[in-house]
Amino acid sequence: MKIVDFKYDLPSELIAQHPSQRRQDSRLMVVDRRSQTVEHRRFADLSGFVSAADLLVLNNTKVFPARLYASREGEKKKLEVLLLNKVQDRIWEVLVRPGRKVRTGTRLIFQPDEFEGEILESSSPAVRKLRLEYTGNFWTWIKRLGQIPLPPYINRPPIQEDYKRYQTIFARVPGSVAAPTAGLHFTTDLLGQLPHCEITLHIGYGTFKPIKTATIQGHQMDKEYYEIGQETASLIQSRSRSSGKLIAVGTSTTRALEQVFVKHQRIISGSGWANLFIYPGFDFQVLGGLITNFHLPGSTLLFLVSAFAGKDLIQRCYREAVQRKYRFYSYGDAMLIL
Repeated sequence: MKIVDFKYDLPSELIAQHPSQRRQDSRLMVVDRRSQTVEHRRFADLSGFVSAADLLVLNNTKVFPARLYASREGEKKKLEVLLLNKVQDRIWEVLVRPGRKVRTGTRLIFQPDEFEGEILESSSPAVRKLRLEYTGNFWTWIKRLGQIPLPPYINRPPIQEDYKRYQTIFARVPGSVAAPTAGLHFTTDLLGQLPHCEITLHIGYGTFKPIKTATIQGHQMDKEYYEIGQETASLIQSRSRSSGKLIAVGTSTTRALEQVFVKHQRIISGSGWANLFIYPGFDFQVLGGLITNFHLPGSTLLFLVSAFAGKDLIQRCYREAVQRKYRFYSYGDAMLIL
């Protein structure tokens, strides 16, 4: 299966650079897999497609200000440092850009407070391990020094609005470097109308890691940390015995749930690392529905939704979304697949 088969043309003006004025104002494409039909609605209409027997599963991860700026010791040139995963106390896996001259032993001076750090080793050609040297509480330090890590296709620096709108209203557990964007459309009022529960999956580098293989099967997913509480596991287990659908809010939620089922043959409470790669041909065991945004051409997220709805149907939906000028990517519109 070739990556090129999942490419599509997208006019740059359809890449949303700002969120909609109100969260629920986003458009919603409703896709029925059985009838192969499409409806065009607003996200505020979601409750009309979710029954009392259904259960939405949300990802309550919170994006933290993971983008820092530093310079190599003795130099003034600014480097971007993106914190990815905490390995142990004060040691993180990071992306450094430009990183060609950043090697093991390189000292970094962080701006503007002049905290320091040292590169310990390279985990991969792109990812390095960094020891941070600071005093006090990490979250206090990062909140003062870091920036919200907007995706690279948002062609502007972050503004104050992003610190609120690039988070879901149910974001509780800091740890992600990208938002679970399917959840950005929910308001407190809308969520109150819908049966739901929460899990945590911290979204990391794997979400935006470029695919460099010619075929899907050659790509390796990075692992991401997840937690499922006992109350959520019990709700999901009881729902699986009823006639209701389990509807994942986002691809991150989907990966966590299907990963746990692959490992345990049911949804149980606990924590672990998800690196399940879902692409066409995957046999879904948990999902009955999916809420998602519109994704980048040739991305692992597009592979996942194509696996769930069918490649041909998704390609038709994306063509129609372009024709009708839907907004794409993180701050864009949504799709409900049933």
